[in-house]
Amino acid sequence: MMCCETNIPRSHSLQAGCGCGCTGMPRRFLSAQEEKEKLEEYQEQLKKELTGVQECINKLQNA
Repeated sequence: MMCCETNIPRSHSLQAGCGCGCTGMPRRFLSAQEEKEKLEEYQEQLKKELTGVQECINKLQNA
């Protein structure tokens, strides 16, 4: 079983949770607004990741 937040394997029961607030059972149905919000959050994470990648490339080019 993987922790939903950290992708770190966990061996404890689903009832105990992994400390991140998940229950091990993701919701199956989201409202359109919830889905939009999750996608916008994911988009922001991708933008931040891209910024980090570009910074690493710049460091390597200037090394």
